Amino acid sequence: MVVVQAVDKKSARLNCIHHLLQQVPYTDVEHPTVVLPKRERHADYVRMPVPDDMIVPEIY
Repeated sequence: MVVVQAVDKKSARLNCIHHLLQQVPYTDVEHPTVVLPKRERHADYVRMPVPDDMIVPEIY
C-alpha cells in the first residue's frame, strides 16, 4: 500500500503518476524499420469543421 500526501492536489497527482511510472521496468525495444507508402492526395477532399465543444482547451 502507498499513501500519497494530497494537501496540494496537483502535486499529489504528479507525484502519484511519477511513482507509478517508476514501477515500470523500461528497456530498449528493437523495432523494425517502418517504410510508409507515398501519401495519396485527393483534390476533392474537404475537412469538415470540428465543433467547439469537441476541442480540448489549450491551457499550457
